[in-house]
Amino acid sequence: MDKRLMGVFAPITTPFLENGEVDYAGLKKNMDFYAGSRIQGYLALGSNGENKNLTNDEKLKVLKTIIDNKGKQQSVMAGCIFESTFETIYYAKRYQESGADFLTLLPPSYFKKQMTDPVLLKYFTDVADAVETPCLVYNAPQFCGGTTLSVGLVKELARHPNILGIKDSSTGNIENFLFAARELFNVMAGSANFFLTAIIMGGSGGVISLANVFPDITYELYELVFTKKYEKAFELNEKILRLNKAVSGAGGVAAVKYAMDLAGLVGGNPRLPLLPLDEETRKSIKTKLETEGMI
Repeated sequence: MDKRLMGVFAPITTPFLENGEVDYAGLKKNMDFYAGSRIQGYLALGSNGENKNLTNDEKLKVLKTIIDNKGKQQSVMAGCIFESTFETIYYAKRYQESGADFLTLLPPSYFKKQMTDPVLLKYFTDVADAVETPCLVYNAPQFCGGTTLSVGLVKELARHPNILGIKDSSTGNIENFLFAARELFNVMAGSANFFLTAIIMGGSGGVISLANVFPDITYELYELVFTKKYEKAFELNEKILRLNKAVSGAGGVAAVKYAMDLAGLVGGNPRLPLLPLDEETRKSIKTKLETEGMI
């Protein structure tokens, strides 16, 4: 395992002003808080960061804000998510120049029927060959038209010297990836729902949306497993699952941002076309966080 990928990463949200512009000052405020936490690092420009709702210029500036304000020992993954190999490589090099520690690559989705294993193998390896920054592949069929990375493809990608891992945010695949590739590269959970399972089975860590709101409690779970305090880990995991269901499970990015507001961070509303939470869901989230003693 690459030690830089061992632990908890927060998939950073992008705050917006009321006029819809990116709130870079708010992002810096959040980063000042996260930099003092115990998490290992961040995923910039992922789904929680509303990647597809940002212009390419905004992506560069958001990434730079995160990199410039991270903790000294923390690492930054940059979601390099574009359709063509040409554009992906172009921005991979830009993100590399910005100082990203890793690049996270999602399968293209517009020509979904043509995204066979040979096509994806060439896509990922072409990008990884074009940059010095280590790459991770991202298995998230919900964000790329249903394309799921096959176990055979992942095993081939794991042998590439510049592809260091996989982030899996799908349902029911993490165990197969772990069995197939945990000896070859880093396997990271992309959801709190199977974070505990992943790290017990040899995963290196996770990119957990709840870490946007409560970074230290998610790190504590990782630390309990790492130090083999399993009874306490199981107990804490139940709490984290309840919190995750009440927040991420209640309304996705909008719910994570609202929970951040409740926790004293800069969350705000997502950028249209994503809608703010309705009042009933807000009340439910607030009640749950109060019941769990988190606010």
